[in-house]
Amino acid sequence: MASFVLVPGAGGMAWYWHRVVPLIRAAGHEPIAIDLPGDDRHAGLAAYADIVIRAIAERSDVILVAQSLAGFTAPLVCARAPVRMVVFVNAMIPEPDETAGAWWGATGAAEAREQAAARRGYATEFDVGTYFLHDVPQDVLRAGPEQPREEAETVFGEACRFERWPEIPIHVLAGRDDRFFPIEFQRRVARERLGKEVEEIPGGHLVALSNAEGLTERLLAYESGLTR
Repeated sequence: MASFVLVPGAGGMAWYWHRVVPLIRAAGHEPIAIDLPGDDRHAGLAAYADIVIRAIAERSDVILVAQSLAGFTAPLVCARAPVRMVVFVNAMIPEPDETAGAWWGATGAAEAREQAAARRGYATEFDVGTYFLHDVPQDVLRAGPEQPREEAETVFGEACRFERWPEIPIHVLAGRDDRFFPIEFQRRVARERLGKEVEEIPGGHLVALSNAEGLTERLLAYESGLTR
């Protein structure tokens, strides 16, 4: 049995994984959805990593799944916990000592987002509905929190202190319908920063809400590859 440690992006709400958790459990594995204090201006990357590591505890068969901003927490956890595999999901992939704030300019994320919007005919100016919720079913949204947790600025200014990625399997999953981090952009960043090719699945930026089944299927396939 593997432990899938599911780390959410900005805001840090464990609820983001609520559709994936029962699917992983039904497959005979342990899902651990992490809740992070995203709105706490006193908590940064180091605090996030501490929370994830405490949740891992003594577990040794750990698959770390990092959504969006959680890509900056992933290497800090890998340096201190027995992680067997990392799966990025529409994630920010950091360079050593980079800040999440600097990542946007270094990767050209905003320009890529605007260019994709102009090509595909939706608003270039960011709004939550257009970029995050466009493919999330209404019944899922109605069941969610009334007010999403906002991310404090603290985490964007804290350097991601790691030397190199560990010698373990690393997979990069991207939603082909992601408007926030367009698929072409994710392909380029994965190649430049990890030397990896992206695997596409249907869904937008919040793919764990819009395509929980497809995401879980890929996570379980990765785990199966570890045990062959």
